Amino acid sequence: EVQLVESGGGLVQLGGSLRLSCVASGFAFGSSDMSWVRQAPGEGPEWIAAIASGGVVTYIDNSVKGRFTISRGNAKNTVYLQMNSLQPEDTAVYYCNAYRWPSHYWGQGTQVTVSS
Repeated sequence: EVQLVESGGGLVQLGGSLRLSCVASGFAFGSSDMSWVRQAPGEGPEWIAAIASGGVVTYIDNSVKGRFTISRGNAKNTVYLQMNSLQPEDTAVYYCNAYRWPSHYWGQGTQVTVSS
């Protein structure tokens, strides 16, 4: 069974930091490209960061560039999103995505709320 389990979300004050984790199982994590996608209330999904199977960062959205860092630990089947200098506009549900042709897998999401 494929599983992606996100954790690390929560309530944080303006300017604070959080580190999200996504633990994968049931598929070839080491051969899969991984991404973080967020969705704010009433908005569509926003792809914010992606990392290739070998660890090369392939995408960082301009809205988070310089504040968020994506990384992965293939030995732990885990992808991370370090989020610094959080702003109220970063409030969203954050989802982990795995892609290995032709399949996409999604986690259940973790809520991040930034208070001002």
